[in-house]
Amino acid sequence: MKYLDTDNSITEKHHELKKIIRKSDRIEQAKKLFLEIHAALHSCAVSGGKANEIDTLFADLKPQEFAVVPSAKAETIAWAVWHLARIEDMTMNILVAGSEQIFDSEWQKRMNTAFTDTGVSMDSEKIIKLSSELNSAELLNYRNAVGTRTREIIAALTAQDMKRRVPADGINKIRSEGGTCEYSEWLLEYWGGKDIAGLLLMPPTRHLMLHLNDCIKWKQKLQEY
Repeated sequence: MKYLDTDNSITEKHHELKKIIRKSDRIEQAKKLFLEIHAALHSCAVSGGKANEIDTLFADLKPQEFAVVPSAKAETIAWAVWHLARIEDMTMNILVAGSEQIFDSEWQKRMNTAFTDTGVSMDSEKIIKLSSELNSAELLNYRNAVGTRTREIIAALTAQDMKRRVPADGINKIRSEGGTCEYSEWLLEYWGGKDIAGLLLMPPTRHLMLHLNDCIKWKQKLQEY
């Protein structure tokens, strides 16, 4: 069941973005379309727009509900938000912009976690540890900071950037900064095979849709009781 994008408007925009993102004469339209999709998948604090489904998702979610596993085949909302924010942070800042990721020792302290990686391949024990320790308010603040920075990066991209291959030194930087663990090295190989356009079509757009849909589903299940 689809909980997010019930009218398919985000999906249709994403399909259109795929068609035009590498076309040099459509660069401004592609950037505008990306930002529209991205705005719908982040709090309105990120885009400056009207409150949306993501604001509704987190508005009345209690801190303890972030850390609950709602069913046997689910993760937690805290894990999903961490996972989305860490991946968007590293791919957009390190791989696309060639700059430093937002996550640093200060953010790590604010969120109250010893983890630094994306959460990919975490077992249930680590998911629970991460989720139970995270400060949910600061986790959302971090995600907002990441989303805001992504929009700044997109605004500066050129048509030539879209066809640029993901740099090997960026992949190595993510590895050296603890962005992946032993069981998630495959993620670096996956990103390393992309161009910038390919990255924009997944981590800060399609990937968000998939996991935020899960979060809405899990929240509904948690609040049924």
